[in-house]
Amino acid sequence: MSFLNYPAPIEGPEVPYKNETQVIPVFRGTPLTISATLIHNIKFFQSYFWRNAGFDVIHKIPNLKRYTGRSDPTVIPLGSSSHGHGQETVCRKRTSNRQHYTCADYHAWYNSGETTPVAVITTLLKSVQRDCTPAREHSTAFLESQIDLIRAAAEASSERYRQGKPLGVLDGVPVAVKDEVHVAGYKRTLGTKLDFKHGSDGTSWCVQQWQDAGAIIIGKTTMHELGLDTNNNNPNYGTPRNPHNKNYYCGGSSGGSGYAVSAGLVPIALGADGGGSIRIPSSFCGVWGLKPSHGRVSGAPSLSLAPTVGVLGPIAGSIDDLALAYRVMATPAPASQDAISAQFPKPMPLPADHQRAKKIGIVRDWVDRAEAPVKAVFDAALEHYRQQGYEIIDISIPYLPEGQRAHALTIMAEIAAGVDPSQVGSLSAPNKVLVSIGMWQITANDFLAAQRLRNLLMQHVSYLFQKHPGLMIFTPTTPIPGWRIEGGETELAYGLSDGKTSVRNMEYVWLANFTGCPAISCPAGYTEESNVPIGVMAMGDWGSEEELIAFARDGEDLLDRVVPTLGDHSVWEDVLQQAKRYQEPGSSWHLSF
Repeated sequence: MSFLNYPAPIEGPEVPYKNETQVIPVFRGTPLTISATLIHNIKFFQSYFWRNAGFDVIHKIPNLKRYTGRSDPTVIPLGSSSHGHGQETVCRKRTSNRQHYTCADYHAWYNSGETTPVAVITTLLKSVQRDCTPAREHSTAFLESQIDLIRAAAEASSERYRQGKPLGVLDGVPVAVKDEVHVAGYKRTLGTKLDFKHGSDGTSWCVQQWQDAGAIIIGKTTMHELGLDTNNNNPNYGTPRNPHNKNYYCGGSSGGSGYAVSAGLVPIALGADGGGSIRIPSSFCGVWGLKPSHGRVSGAPSLSLAPTVGVLGPIAGSIDDLALAYRVMATPAPASQDAISAQFPKPMPLPADHQRAKKIGIVRDWVDRAEAPVKAVFDAALEHYRQQGYEIIDISIPYLPEGQRAHALTIMAEIAAGVDPSQVGSLSAPNKVLVSIGMWQITANDFLAAQRLRNLLMQHVSYLFQKHPGLMIFTPTTPIPGWRIEGGETELAYGLSDGKTSVRNMEYVWLANFTGCPAISCPAGYTEESNVPIGVMAMGDWGSEEELIAFARDGEDLLDRVVPTLGDHSVWEDVLQQAKRYQEPGSSWHLSF
């Protein structure tokens, strides 16, 4: 395969891995509010927290100035298709009631007349609509649901099924979309109290592809304000709790989308990876997540405040749905809408006779930093792949701790550049801190150093992929077994500033995001005491999305269940069975809201 902008395969310096857990104070409640005000208004405090976070470590890297800066990690596979002509996407129905419903289940129920898209949407809106009295059970995960648009889409889909002319397996399937994405008729707040539509009322290309295939958007999901942390705590609109255990966060900035899939409300949702957000919910919520190569699934209007570290990708309850959602949404956009997306080939499944190199790369010292429950699940997954014929290769990657700081620095600088100084006062307390620091403390020298380190890392992983064709760099998704809501209602009401846990939570996922490599996260186990899912992640060469999907399929039977164990601390909705109750013989497709 040939590429445009592929990094030169140059091995980086031999640097022993050395990392330390940072000591950063935790702020909640009134102390958080006071400290945020001080940091926002007094540059001395900004400077203190900036130095305390250790970002100056990037400048201590020897000979970093030998590398040119690379601020855009986009690498474009060239050719009409990544793999020529593959097979049609196959979507299987679930084989056990311990699994999520798939798009194939919805399609089969609609075709048989057991239920209709209108009945399903009616069921869902009764539990996800915001601003209703009394509050709906799942409304915290949703910012907005435009009833007229949803009704029209459901009625059109039901009519197609009545006539025996559905558009395909996605027709009538409910999906959810993160608030970061443009959708016509919907607000775009990025989880803030501000307007980020920028005068546009269009729909992002990737979302339009789902809609054109018949999928029904049931609403926009909550996210961490500006996507600037990895717990999804949002005091502006509320924080959905982990469906597996309500005492834990969903995680990521795409927690609302992760919740919607994990709770059984939708089989597919859209997240956005501005710092690992797509994959973290996959770990904490027990669903599948794919972060494609940068730029592949964008499409105008603009999608993110952080264009060089942000990319969209699907979250799904099954690997089949993940693959289907990705292939539909990743259809290249016209050059008039997105010049970068237009250059990517149309994604195609691997041919049936495709021979994959089965190689897993492990950075041992890095992986060993995971906490014991996570490490145990990871080791079991690694052994599972070994038994399936994968070769395990020890690899090294230089400057991983420094690279994580460079990644965070880049995100903070780019998001701060997209926020007007007059708007900072309207942000939640934690983001007043982060945006103020990003706006007033990050210098051009800091940003350039971070981009030089990005180039060093991209060249090194390029070297690894060229040396070991087919290599998958394998890690846990996150080193911690869930993020507990330690501060209770006070923490949810005021927000949380916990830099130590944020940094730990991002310890593995940042690399794919920063280098623009595709990555996939798969549920692989659960914590024994809390029942919170644990995920594993594979990062592949640029353009290797289909190989990653195949890799995930090889690990599909690591779990015998992905639906939360129902109990006092967990929730899962059987949407199709509930929708069946609305069925009225002879007039099901005429059901109204």
